[in-house]
Amino acid sequence: MSNIYSPWQRTAHGANLLDSAGRPGVTIFEEITGLANEHKAINLGQGFPDAEGPEIIRQLAVDAVLSGANQYAPGSGTMELRQAIAAHQQRFYSVDIDPSTEVVVTTGATEAIAASLLAFLEPGDEVVTFEPYYDSYGATIGLANAVHKVVQLKAPNFEPDLDELRRTVTDKTRVILVNNPHNPTGTVFEKAVLEEIIALAHLHDCIIIADEVYEHLTFGQQHIPVASLPGGFERTISISSAGKSFSFTGWKVGWATGPQALITAVRTVKQFLTYSSGPAFQPAVAQALALPDSFFNEFADSLGQAGQQLAHGLETAGIPVMRPKGTYFLVADISGFAQNNAVEVTRRMPQQVGVAAIPMSVFVHPENQKDYQSLIRFAFCKQPAVISEAVHRLQLLPEVLKR
Repeated sequence: MSNIYSPWQRTAHGANLLDSAGRPGVTIFEEITGLANEHKAINLGQGFPDAEGPEIIRQLAVDAVLSGANQYAPGSGTMELRQAIAAHQQRFYSVDIDPSTEVVVTTGATEAIAASLLAFLEPGDEVVTFEPYYDSYGATIGLANAVHKVVQLKAPNFEPDLDELRRTVTDKTRVILVNNPHNPTGTVFEKAVLEEIIALAHLHDCIIIADEVYEHLTFGQQHIPVASLPGGFERTISISSAGKSFSFTGWKVGWATGPQALITAVRTVKQFLTYSSGPAFQPAVAQALALPDSFFNEFADSLGQAGQQLAHGLETAGIPVMRPKGTYFLVADISGFAQNNAVEVTRRMPQQVGVAAIPMSVFVHPENQKDYQSLIRFAFCKQPAVISEAVHRLQLLPEVLKR
């Protein structure tokens, strides 16, 4: 069943805005990270890699800093990077992009999402997302005073009900926001789902914002961009970044591609957010996008092995796991245990197990949290030795869940 959230509810996603004393609250992410640091736990809650990206690419950024690339970059991004992004879209997906008019470089994918939503939403417009959803979606929809409607993805497959999707997308819908591969569930949508999204966008005259930052992190299957399918490109803003594909999350270099009219609108808003950023990182990312196929394949393979290792460890401990098709997150289900409230369990885990994780319910609206209350998200973008130690410690988790 679809749900509609008010602006105040949307901006409260994942956080208590005020505590019982009326003081500003903290997000569950801050709380769990603080507990992990306090108890020296392995942090599988936050989705950041603990290994650096390719050294040759890092050196390019160092060289650029030393050679003077420290002032504003062009508002749309350097031409070198925009050309590399266009070449990447053609190389991997056979999508033709004009680097002069159909690409804008952003301060990470999060800014691209915000600029895209703010560019096209008026107060009262409806935005459809899949739930659970990345936390910035609800906050930005709230900033635009738009109406947030969701189609739930439910365990164990986290595939959308297409009939529900058809009921939720209406003539009031301005944007369908699609995250694929999907954080936090780790699912990868089937081609039929993407084709239905495109058909609905045409039927109801709305646009698609495709958040595809995990495009190169799929396991045993190829990512299918919405823009690569018939009828998709002309209505789609495609978003990605260097953070996930190359383990440069702190560089905050993202981009949006699509038809000139859509990208012009995104760029117009973006210039009033950050204008530009990362002048030394942009040439390095341009070179990273040209790395051979073997880099992308090996990175996805190694990440997939880490996910399988963690999944096997949890299953060995007797905890069911929904194995991911993509991203670097997997979901465990503790519904079969006496202690099955994931929020309370994850608060105890750093001290009692020595591993930190995030309850899935923080990625949904409070009225739907009961549907996800027993699910825990783990991030496995860590080095093999860290995953091994985490698996060792997680053997203690069933005892915690019994008491």
